Amino acid sequence: MARPFRFGVNLLALESAPAWREKCRRAEHLGYDVLLVPDHLGMPAPFAALVAAAEATERPRLGTFVLNLGFWNPALLAREVATCDALTGGRLELGLGAGYVKAEHDSAGLPFGSPRERVDHLEHTVRELAQLLTDPEQQPRPAQTPRPPLLLGGNGDRLLRVAARHAEIAAFTGAVQAPEGAPSPMKMITPDALDERVAAFRRFAAEADAEARPEPPELNYLIQMVDTTGDRRAKARELQPYAPDATEDQLLEHPALLLGGPKDIADQLRAHRERFGFSYFTVLEHHMETFAPVIEELRGS
Repeated sequence: MARPFRFGVNLLALESAPAWREKCRRAEHLGYDVLLVPDHLGMPAPFAALVAAAEATERPRLGTFVLNLGFWNPALLAREVATCDALTGGRLELGLGAGYVKAEHDSAGLPFGSPRERVDHLEHTVRELAQLLTDPEQQPRPAQTPRPPLLLGGNGDRLLRVAARHAEIAAFTGAVQAPEGAPSPMKMITPDALDERVAAFRRFAAEADAEARPEPPELNYLIQMVDTTGDRRAKARELQPYAPDATEDQLLEHPALLLGGPKDIADQLRAHRERFGFSYFTVLEHHMETFAPVIEELRGS
């Protein structure tokens, strides 16, 4: 049986406290299941923003999407996580990533490290958090037991193996590091390559201890574009600089790109759930209103 859909919105801008609260209430009214905050310099600090979101809303879960672990060490992060989970009434979903923007680390005066070093730090942090957040002597204590649900985002084998062993939610970037001078730090991969990444994750999950992982992880995907245009091919061409290895037809099959009316997009998401197993989709803040009618189309599916 297919896992029911969930929808999150990644909130990127903080104009003022009243505007933030109103935006969170609007997202709740539109039917979003999860309010998310990224972890980039120049954007809101995630934990404070999520506590404010919790005070303005009642129903949605609240998540980091995703923490840049180069900014954190396990002990300080455990304190933030436990405090945020307690203050939000146990609504926190903890998203972690290895980081991919070197310029942010440079600005913060922090080492960026190699891909191996960044994944090493992520795996170490995941293990340390599990110990700290479940330690009965640890203070403060999270509201959820044994800990808040864990989302791990990435694309490479090592990170997907860590997600298969430890995470309740696996978030697929559908992208790899782009060469220097590219229009974005990340380069989208083709749908066939994304198929291969999901298949690899499923193999890693099958190898995980069945007793430690009684439920298969939920699969998440971040949507890059939502547009009601009738000219789907023209919009696909706009994304080609970010996916130079993909043809126009492949981009039209890609879950990063949703085009058409609400019923058309709902059909596309059903197809992506069938093909890739994605049931939890995240949209960016500037697509929040455009995507909302799709939530109505799929509610209860």
